Amino acid sequence: MKLEEIYTLQKNAVFNLALSYVQNTQDAEEITQDVFISVHKNITKFKYQSSLKTWVYRITINTSLDFLKAQKRNKRKVLFQARSIDSTTIQVANFDHPGVQLEDKEDLQRLFQQINRLPENQKTALILLKIEQEKTAEVAKIMKLTPKAVESLFSRAKTNLKKFIEQTEGL
Repeated sequence: MKLEEIYTLQKNAVFNLALSYVQNTQDAEEITQDVFISVHKNITKFKYQSSLKTWVYRITINTSLDFLKAQKRNKRKVLFQARSIDSTTIQVANFDHPGVQLEDKEDLQRLFQQINRLPENQKTALILLKIEQEKTAEVAKIMKLTPKAVESLFSRAKTNLKKFIEQTEGL
């Protein structure tokens, strides 16, 4: 299969998945570009042991998580260089999604602030199951886990999310 065909078939799914991680269209576009550069470089290594979609999703998740880690490192570096840790310096990216109505953006931004606090594997399970609406079996393939492990991660994600929301509402 040619890269152009893969891009045409997967570009929207890759963008939407990246957007679920970074909540910013420009960053999601950058991640999408990086994903397809990686697909182009590694297409000969694809062994067809999983579906093409699963393979591209794995690349997207890894690229998104790497992007977020790099952002955290850059924030730490800036904070260290400033030699002051001021909580007002750290800002969560504005949630910028074209399908979200203006009045819903604040609520969605607060929800994603809490989702972003989850451990990576719980966040990934939650995003794939509830935002991307993938089936548990497909999520298991993407995450290289058993379906029971995915269900367990999702259950812990829901529990943690509820706890985080209760903590912030209590403030």
